[in-house]
Amino acid sequence: MTLDRRDPEGSIARAAEACSNWGRWGEHDVLGTLNLLDEAKRREGAALVRRGAAFSLSLRFDINGPQKGWRRRTNPVHTMLDTGTDAALGNQGLPHGIGGADDVIAMPLQCSTQWDGLGHIFDHGKAWNGRPAEQVVTSDGDQVTGIEHMAPHVAGRGVLLDVGRTLGTGGELPDGFAITEEHLAATIEAHGTAVGRGDMVLVRTGQLSRVRRDGWGDYAGGPAPGLSFTTAGWLHRTGIAAIATDTWGFEVRPNEFDDAFQPLHQVAIPHIGLLIGEMWDLDALADDCASDGRHDFWLTAAPLPITGAVGSPVNPIAVK
Repeated sequence: MTLDRRDPEGSIARAAEACSNWGRWGEHDVLGTLNLLDEAKRREGAALVRRGAAFSLSLRFDINGPQKGWRRRTNPVHTMLDTGTDAALGNQGLPHGIGGADDVIAMPLQCSTQWDGLGHIFDHGKAWNGRPAEQVVTSDGDQVTGIEHMAPHVAGRGVLLDVGRTLGTGGELPDGFAITEEHLAATIEAHGTAVGRGDMVLVRTGQLSRVRRDGWGDYAGGPAPGLSFTTAGWLHRTGIAAIATDTWGFEVRPNEFDDAFQPLHQVAIPHIGLLIGEMWDLDALADDCASDGRHDFWLTAAPLPITGAVGSPVNPIAVK
């Protein structure tokens, strides 16, 4: 897949046509590439559990998160509704000495570790499978491809591609580093693993390690290493079910065109139907994979079945 820096619209159109999965699973499809994650792939993933070592791949959901207010995205606000103080003072009106605590959280669904749903991105007014965007996502939410449809399906074989450790300095790629198909192939070879149909691929750049050390800075929306636009063909051809990164935006930033915003999203979500995860914490898993030399594992990462949502928080669990 090639790009012309001066012609983002033409490059996107060519990539969209070459990588389109429209109609592949029927006109009523709501799962996109998750159709490729079948029962056989889940059995394959489950068979990878040997030690029982488990890794949460989620950031913490709290007020100290990465968001800076862009597009009204804020960090989670956690509030207690009932507390131990209320119980001790007898303010809860409950009998025989029982007391309890309750809480509530308010947050954008894509403020931390999350999945992008199929209704998240459009291309020239078209949503996944060629549907008119205005008929898919309304003020009532995603009426067709709401992320609740994906909730039972996101479990199977995960593969970590630690590009930061393979090609970077000190395990980290610099901001603006565009990960190409050649870089992905070199990492797969270095790990002695394989990537194919129905896999969930996790790409570690090392940016999260850097911001954990230096502070959030412009992590939410600023420069970052990430997938090159030219990987659109690889994402389509390999038949992977999902991909996630340790960065805010999945693709390289600044984007590779003179004037563009998230062009790979514009191909991957509405045309390929690809499930994309962002802001995943891959560091502890990466350390373990480097230690035992195994880069595939059982991965379960169900979105919250929020009716009509175009994204969802997630606490992915990798088990080796």
